[in-house]
Amino acid sequence: MAIADSALSSSGQSNIPPSADLLVIGSGIMGLWAAIKAARAGLSVTLLEEARVASGASGGLLGALMPHMPDRWSDKKQFQFDALLSLEDEVRLLEDETGLSCGYRRSGRLIPLPKPHLRPIAERHSKDAQTAWATSDRAFAWNVLETSPQPDWLTPDIGASGVVHDTFAARVSPRGLTGALRAFLIRQPNARLIEGEGVAALRTDHVRLTNGERIAFGHAIVAAGHRSFDLLGQIGPPLPKPLGSAVKGQAALLKADLDPSLPVIFLNGLYIVAHEGGHVAIGSTSEDVFEDPFATDHRLDDLIVRARELSPVLADATVVERWAGLRPKAIDRDPMVGPHPDAPRVIALTGGFKVSFGLAHSLAECALGLMTDGPRTVPDSFRLDHHLQVALRQQ
Repeated sequence: MAIADSALSSSGQSNIPPSADLLVIGSGIMGLWAAIKAARAGLSVTLLEEARVASGASGGLLGALMPHMPDRWSDKKQFQFDALLSLEDEVRLLEDETGLSCGYRRSGRLIPLPKPHLRPIAERHSKDAQTAWATSDRAFAWNVLETSPQPDWLTPDIGASGVVHDTFAARVSPRGLTGALRAFLIRQPNARLIEGEGVAALRTDHVRLTNGERIAFGHAIVAAGHRSFDLLGQIGPPLPKPLGSAVKGQAALLKADLDPSLPVIFLNGLYIVAHEGGHVAIGSTSEDVFEDPFATDHRLDDLIVRARELSPVLADATVVERWAGLRPKAIDRDPMVGPHPDAPRVIALTGGFKVSFGLAHSLAECALGLMTDGPRTVPDSFRLDHHLQVALRQQ
């Protein structure tokens, strides 16, 4: 199939192909990885985006890749650990294929301990990490330090009871990674990208677009962020509601001439992430109630003030961008992956909320495994039928 960057031909009519082995609805990080994995497997794939690639939450600023705490290890924590570990190789391959930088670095993380009771908890986590975070060739640590190793980066006053230095955490440029994924996809002869057309109706074997055109598919992956929940509800008898919701997040980008290898700072929901190019990202809020999903306000101002207090070197850093967007949170918070109960060829791949960038490549493989012979096992709490049961109980 020819590659198309636009949904319209010169005549104004849709040039969307009449069919595809796989139709991916939504071009956030989940949908992009699903389309890439399918194209590499030799499937004909169409990626459909109502606006432009990564125009939603995946086009944000932060890019923090944080592991779960190493205590009380579970299949969910192991899945995330394996995904975060393998992402490094996935990014390296993508950069080799495209010649583009994804802004990835295993920079680690600093967590100040402002209260005395946090110190023994952190020390227990340090012992847990020796087992949970060990691999055959690498060992990652949850070190408990007396003071901040970079006092200009993390002010010592914050960590009155010490500082955790987690060596497993990483970061990536959201726009760098999604840009590289897009660049790879549009070069594939078996892939097509459609931007600027939305879905008016989703059925068991085709979609009808907002312009009236139809696309038939062998399988479809619904990876349209917070819009996925309503799309999945269009098929068959009504599904229990709500399957999920949109959570607003606000973030900022500051200009500061800093070492891009500095570890991520995390405290009470606030992340400070040093990126290449002299930029530092700050975020994010989590707002269940909001009026304007794309407006920034005093909540972001408060985050910036907190960030300057945490990191003295940011005291006079200029804010160069303020960002707001909507993230998809499934009803039971974890990602949502699996076949629709009334249409097994329609597969959900959404609900990543705050963990999408670290898990998307692995979750995409599991979603594709439902239509191929690939891996398909996800933790029970990630499965679509689990979320359906939770929604049913809450009705």
